Amino acid sequence: MKRWRNKWGWAFLLLLVWSCKTRQKLPTQPAAPSTETSRNNNKKADPATIAGSKKSGKNETLSAEKSGNRKTGRVLGSMLQLKYSIVLQTEPELLNNQVLLETIDHWWGTRYCIGGSTENCIDCSAFTQILVRDAFQKSLPRTAQEQFDQTQRLEIDDLREGDLVFFNTGGRGISHVGVYLRNNKFVHASTSQGVIITDLSDKYWQPKFRGGGRIGER
Repeated sequence: MKRWRNKWGWAFLLLLVWSCKTRQKLPTQPAAPSTETSRNNNKKADPATIAGSKKSGKNETLSAEKSGNRKTGRVLGSMLQLKYSIVLQTEPELLNNQVLLETIDHWWGTRYCIGGSTENCIDCSAFTQILVRDAFQKSLPRTAQEQFDQTQRLEIDDLREGDLVFFNTGGRGISHVGVYLRNNKFVHASTSQGVIITDLSDKYWQPKFRGGGRIGER
């Protein structure tokens, strides 16, 4: 009997201990991050995508700049056409050599000096040489007399844009030269006014006119 009580006493004690353990709160484990969030947080930028984005942005910027430059060029060209159409008394659309207008405008008013060939001062034959080179892609010798000797003789009624006009302002031979434009007007480096446009019928220049010359033809 005593042995039976001891047996059930131990059994009751074990049951009580087991019951207490099962009632203990199990520790809560932190929730695992969602797969989607984890993927998004760990996702790295694709270098190819970045490069493509930068390249696309750069191309768009360059395209906009080129478009702006073309538009600016057209506006400036139209302004020069209008300006010189008034001076030359002609229609703006007839002045289609933009380089010619730009070169004249660049040198306009540059003072005259004998032997000069820079923007500080320039003489008539050097100006003619530069203008013909830049606007008509033709070469000329340095002096007015040499330019006269190298060109085909023309009467005043046969002159056209880009031809040369020659003068004798004193002494022997040819001493002055300019470039014919249109409507009896020519551009030259004048001794008194620098680079300017003058009419061939001007009372000073008309009696000194010695004829025209066409470049590259004999």
